[in-house]
Formats: sequence, structure tokens, C-alpha cells
Amino acid sequence: MPTHVPDIATGRLSPDEYAVNFLDIHPPLDRHQALVESDRCYFCYDAPCVKACPTSIDIPLFIRQILTDNPEGSAETILSQNILGGMCARVCPTETLCEEACVREAAEGKPVKIGLLQRYATDVLMEARGEQPFERAEPTGKRVAVVGAGPAGLAAAHRLAMHGHDVVIYDARSKAGGLNEYGIAAYKAPDDFAQKEVDFILSIGGITIEHGKAIGRDISLAELRQSYDAVFLGMGLAGVNALGLEGEDLDGVADAVDYIADLRQAADLATLPVGARIVVVGGGMTAIDVAVQSKRLGAKDVTVVYRRGQEKMGASDYEQELAQTDGVLIRHNAKPKRLVTEGGRVTGIEFEETRDEAGRLVGTGVTFQLAADTVFKAIGQTFIPAALNGSAETIALENGKIRVDDERRTTLPGVWAGGDCAATGEDLTVAAVADGRIAAESIHLALSTPFVAA
Repeated sequence: MPTHVPDIATGRLSPDEYAVNFLDIHPPLDRHQALVESDRCYFCYDAPCVKACPTSIDIPLFIRQILTDNPEGSAETILSQNILGGMCARVCPTETLCEEACVREAAEGKPVKIGLLQRYATDVLMEARGEQPFERAEPTGKRVAVVGAGPAGLAAAHRLAMHGHDVVIYDARSKAGGLNEYGIAAYKAPDDFAQKEVDFILSIGGITIEHGKAIGRDISLAELRQSYDAVFLGMGLAGVNALGLEGEDLDGVADAVDYIADLRQAADLATLPVGARIVVVGGGMTAIDVAVQSKRLGAKDVTVVYRRGQEKMGASDYEQELAQTDGVLIRHNAKPKRLVTEGGRVTGIEFEETRDEAGRLVGTGVTFQLAADTVFKAIGQTFIPAALNGSAETIALENGKIRVDDERRTTLPGVWAGGDCAATGEDLTVAAVADGRIAAESIHLALSTPFVAA
């Protein structure tokens, strides 16, 4: 007889508890609060916050526009650089970017609330107009294929449409938005905001989305190059890193990315099964998101285990504090060593404590076990280059991702790439938006200049 009976159940909480647990984690500013907060800005010349923003939004300008009670003008300033400014205001780690660079942070430890001000402005514009403020140029007759309807693909498509090019986006899923729709914590963007923003972006016209079309399965890169004047690859990362332990394919082990996607698409959170005891392996945003959401779904004990020290975690200090406030235990300096199984399913996981020796992670030989109804893998995602097969030429990779230059051109003529699938550095929504915009401007130049080969 098995000694461990998995405690995995639905409906652990009351409807009111689910509603409260998944409320907007950052309540928006009202008009008065936005005016007061914007008055705190020093409107720095050569502002460090702008340099810290991957999309180079003119932050002092948009805050000054809020201060003069012109939130729609402020939103136009934001969206001209970052068309997904509404979502980035909700999910961007401002505490490690613009707000960390704020001079008030250095002087007082209390930066201007740039993210909330950005949200205030973009929310006002979206609610007031219902469509974005940019006009499409006269049609150029050029057609561009975009692979992936995530932040990079949407940003590229919008900028290309602004320039008058026709864009067709191919996306493997049934909804557009990429990680904004499927991959972020539900309490960061409630009320179907991701889809509202997609509709807002598409309102410029000239953009068509083909859902359920995956590159390498339904379409090939060779076909796209033949049928379109240019191609932008922004399909993200489809693979999930494995623990590399025996028994990983048994019940009781799950991909954090898949679970978050299921949660995001659940019509009723009470129908989503959650274990009483959860162990999450990883130290990035996905690890924190799945841990906090498991706790808010009613899990009793949730532990995040990361192989290195706290200072090396990919999740920001703020996100780690949020998890701990919610009752999530975070353990550092331990790596997974063995899955504990019984009756054909995983019932726990054994870890070995680690230490850093001159930058190299080594095991100490000291082990401990944690019982678990579910072990979540959250140790990163990978690019699957097989999706690009079928092209007569090969795209060069760099560190397992697509190699691009400063204009996001790949080594294959007529093909650009950006977002998580490209080797551009940061895996952030705001960085993906910057990639899409940069690539679109490069594509537009190539299609507009006869002597520049696309």
C-alpha cells in the first residue's frame, strides 16, 4: 500500500477568496494621486531613468504632461516608443530599471512611481479613445510576415503597419499576446487586459493574424521568404529546460510555464487543481509567479528552491518579498539531486546543498528532502531551432538563440528576429518590444531603399 496519497484538489477556497487573491496587485492611481506623484519628478536633463528604459521612453516629458493634466498626450509620448506601454506598466520590473535609476531613489530611497504613472496615462487614453492614436501611412504594396504574436511580434507588426506595409502574423496559439496572455501572473493583468491591448494595437489596420499556425509545423521559413518581402521571427521560446532527473516524466512533475498558461485561461479558478504541498525548482520570475499563484489557489506549503544565493536570483527583490509575504518559503544554495517516487508518481524531491567556490557551483554532500504533491520545473526555457528547418540556408545561432546584429537582422537575408528567441540579452517584455520596434524600422528602411537588399 502506498504511504503517500497525493493531496491535489480543486475548489480549495471560497469564491470570495479567489476573487480577493487575484485582484489587481497594483491598484491604479486616480487623477489626484497621479498629479501628486508626477509633481515629485525633478524632470532631469539627460535623465538616468530614460537611459535605464529599454524602449527609451521620454519619461520626464510624459510625467510633465500628466502634471499639466494632459494624460492622453502623455500616453502618446509613451506609446510612440512602446506600443505595449499599458502592459509594460503592469509587468515591467521598474524597480530594477527606470525607478532604480531615479535620482529620488538615490537620494531618498523612494523613487517616483514611474510604472504607475505610465499605467495611469495609457489607461486614460485606451478608455477614452478605444483605439490607438497613430495613423497608418499610405499602403506601400510590401508584405511582411511576422512569426509570433507576442510582444516582439506585435510591436514589429504595429510599427510596420504605421509605415504602410501589410503584415500577416502567424501564431501557434488560439489567442494573440504571447507571454502577456499566457505567461504572466494573473493578478498582474486581470480583466482580460492582454486581449484589450491586442485589439488596441490592431486597430491601426493592415495587420492580419493567422492563429494555430506554427513555424516548422504548418509553415516553413523557406515558404515565408518566398511569399513575403521580409520576415520577422518573434516566436519566443518553446522548450522548457529539464531537471535531468530519473522519473521526471512521472505524474507529480509539471512545467511551471504550462501551469501558468492553464491558470491564465481558466474561466473559473476553482476548477484548477492545486497540490497542498508544492516545491518549485528555479529562481526566476516564472518560479515566483507559479509559487505565489499556487499559494493564492489554496496550496498549504509552497517552497521555492534555488541552486545559488539570494543575490543571484533572476526574480527581483520586490518579487521575492511578495512571495514571502504570501507565505512562500524560499530556500537558497540547493540543487535538485533525486526525485522521490512511490506508486508510479513523484512524492518528493531530494536536494543537495551547494556553495560557491570562486564562481563555480559545487555540491557539499549535505542533502535534504521535501515532500511534494507537485514539483514545478521553472529553470528556464529554450529555443528550439528545429522550427527553422526547411530553409535552404541556415540561420546562425549564438548561445542557443538566433544571432542578430544591432538592427536585429539575422544571418539570413530578408529575415530579422527579436524577443526571447533572439540573442539580444534581457528576457523582458519591454526588451522584446524594443527589439520589435528596432527590427521594424530596419525592415522599413530595407523595403524603402531600392539598393538595400531585403
